[in-house]
Amino acid sequence: MSFTEPLTLYTADGVRIDAGHRRGENGWCFIVAHGFTCSWRQPMLLRIAEGLNRHGGVISFDFRGHGRSGGRSTVGDREVLDIEAAVAAARRRGYERVAVAGFSMGAAVAVRHAALHGGVDAVVSVSSPARWYYRDTVPMRRVHWAIERRAGRLAVRLARRTRVSAKGWNPAPEAPYEVAGRIAPTPLLVVHGDADQFFPLEHARQLYEAARDPRELWIEPSFGHAEVAATPDLIERIGTWATARPRS
Repeated sequence: MSFTEPLTLYTADGVRIDAGHRRGENGWCFIVAHGFTCSWRQPMLLRIAEGLNRHGGVISFDFRGHGRSGGRSTVGDREVLDIEAAVAAARRRGYERVAVAGFSMGAAVAVRHAALHGGVDAVVSVSSPARWYYRDTVPMRRVHWAIERRAGRLAVRLARRTRVSAKGWNPAPEAPYEVAGRIAPTPLLVVHGDADQFFPLEHARQLYEAARDPRELWIEPSFGHAEVAATPDLIERIGTWATARPRS
């Protein structure tokens, strides 16, 4: 396991981002984008970074409003600037190729970043929503309570160190499926579990169908949701998939 270099990044809109870098030697760098209320310093994210580090360098970071980063979470909107800051940090460190691997909210942001900003060589979306305002599962109703209600925002700030903006979206950002077609020719891998308790498989299929080749869809049997369900085997396969992409 390589040493984790602490990083402080700044986004184009001036938000301070807490990050860590594990050096890799094969020219690839993976940007790990976590889900809502998570942090790159949590054991499950550290395990993912360690697994991807076998395939290249890794930059993990806390989205705005999460953990030790500044600002407030916009739950998928301005977070594209956080990924852009991490990608720029990878390029400054000499990496020739950059893959963004996102989980849940981070997956939605990874899709939107690749579509709207570009500049990456592969995108991996794990357990992403395809569209916004989804409330058809109990976990997502709880997420919306945490985002939309003052009591909910207070609860996630105290319990999960996540500060959510009270302003909401105005206007709403483009949903992942609405922009997925712009990612090509960058390769896109959509990963989703058939036991996901947040978003059913229809989200993965909608996202995949909206994208253009090169793209792949992996439906993982008995796989739950995002980082907490990610096994070492899945992370190994993701790392292998990304680094096998031909140079564009």
